[in-house]
Amino acid sequence: MALSLPILDFSQLDAGEAEATAFRAELLRVTHEVGFFYLTGHGVDPQLRKELLAVSREFFDLPAEQKLKLENIHSPQFRGYTRVGGELTANAVDWREQIDIGVDREPVPRAAGTPDYWRLEGPNLWPESLPELKTVALRWNEELSRIALRLLRAWALALGSPENVFDAAFAENPFLLTKIVRYPGQPERAQGVGEHRDGGVLTLLLVEPNKDGLQVEHDGEWIDAPPLDGAFVVNIGEMLELATDGYLKATLHRVFSPKDGSDRISVPFFFNPALDTVMPRLQLDESLSREARGLSADPTNSPILETAYGDNALRYRLRAHPNVAAAHHADLL
Repeated sequence: MALSLPILDFSQLDAGEAEATAFRAELLRVTHEVGFFYLTGHGVDPQLRKELLAVSREFFDLPAEQKLKLENIHSPQFRGYTRVGGELTANAVDWREQIDIGVDREPVPRAAGTPDYWRLEGPNLWPESLPELKTVALRWNEELSRIALRLLRAWALALGSPENVFDAAFAENPFLLTKIVRYPGQPERAQGVGEHRDGGVLTLLLVEPNKDGLQVEHDGEWIDAPPLDGAFVVNIGEMLELATDGYLKATLHRVFSPKDGSDRISVPFFFNPALDTVMPRLQLDESLSREARGLSADPTNSPILETAYGDNALRYRLRAHPNVAAAHHADLL
């Protein structure tokens, strides 16, 4: 499979100032023009990647009744297991099963004046028979948070802002989320996930080797983005587009189901700020600001909300999981 996305080597940031400057310049270019790239040289232990994929397969191999004990209908925070066909993207059914893993926190009590988005804070749902999943997933969140924050600092410098301009948004209670996803095979080409832009700040995607299906929109065409061994597929979300008035590009992408008789494991990690964060709007110099495109509309023409990140996050969850919304948040519908 021919590779179609730019490749960036994260280790350049530690190879001297000239190499770091070159990395930041290329990072800026590819996320302005494409919005997606492969990231190599990131330093994540290959053994951890293998352990995550292995324990993911163990989870999906559990009996259905064990997985359904963790079904997200039991979670006001939309955590836990989603059965095949249990999520919508662009108002169509996604053909995948998954488990959503955020940061374990105490739920925020509902009270007059408390923003609705605090309903998303709360505990994960973990399988009792597979404690290894919790151990590996929490290590994964920690490792990828380290990489994501360094990337944000590289973007900040490349955009002419202070290196720490985004740090405060992630300093306390960042809203991290890992989805462990399995796409079952289908007799005919079918929607694994419909076309969408990610709603957060930054996504790092791990895909099983030699398993294609991801497509990225570029210049009005859909291009294949097969996995590159050992690399992450990285893309920015709408919050980083918002921070740069559209200079950085949150790109439409979609996933098709694998062929019948096969399946595909993928693990997107979403690096998102605290729910009450309003993303800083960067002051770009003239050479960049004249190429800023403003904000995109998503495929259903819902505008990015220029308020707290949690307002966007809650809207996405209500739309994607109408069964959970009806069970726990009917007052918001």
